[in-house]
Amino acid sequence: MADSTGSMVELKSVRKVYKRDAEELVVLDGIEFDVPTGEFVALMGPSGSGKTTLLNLIAGIDRPSGGQVIVGGTDVGALNESALAKWRSRNVGFIFQFYNLIPVLRAVENVELPLLLTSLSKKERRERAMTALKIVGLTDRDRHYPRQLSGGQEQRVAIARAIVADPQVLVADEPTGDLDAQSAEEILDLMETLNRDFGKTIVMVTHDPRAASRARMEKHLDKGVLREAAGRSS
Repeated sequence: MADSTGSMVELKSVRKVYKRDAEELVVLDGIEFDVPTGEFVALMGPSGSGKTTLLNLIAGIDRPSGGQVIVGGTDVGALNESALAKWRSRNVGFIFQFYNLIPVLRAVENVELPLLLTSLSKKERRERAMTALKIVGLTDRDRHYPRQLSGGQEQRVAIARAIVADPQVLVADEPTGDLDAQSAEEILDLMETLNRDFGKTIVMVTHDPRAASRARMEKHLDKGVLREAAGRSS
């Protein structure tokens, strides 16, 4: 659960440094950032500004070089690899630009994937997967393979997979980046619904100002430093 301050994500003096031979590349430099529980945040910035790195730290895919990343009251950087993998599977849902669906699995089987590591029975897994598909409006496509779906439908399946384990946080990396304008609007509508009606905390990286405008909070990264977006909430 989130801590008593009401923050789902807390970044405290977070640094990320990559070493290349004798050189040090500072990607994030002293990031201070709180995401209130139930918030929908858009992270913007030019290529190379550290947006995806920041998202990966929040998701527990990467570790900070310094500072703390606290999600749902857990200091993510302090977990060992096995504990971190277990934490990710229970607490974070991932939405990517290119869907990452398994071509040989039907839609419902793709959605079930995160549940294979749980103690749920096959019947329970299938029921949860169908519930997730219902939320994204694709129960009539449950038997379809990815190649039989449009790009927008594939992204809906990917979102169903992201929410099937009822995670605390959804992290989305350019979720509309590979979609036409209409499909992008539909996906953003769905993300707004997940935030508003299901209370999901969402952190979304995007280059698209139209996508960012759907979020309730907007932040800009510039050369590893977080800045406020003009005219948006802090």
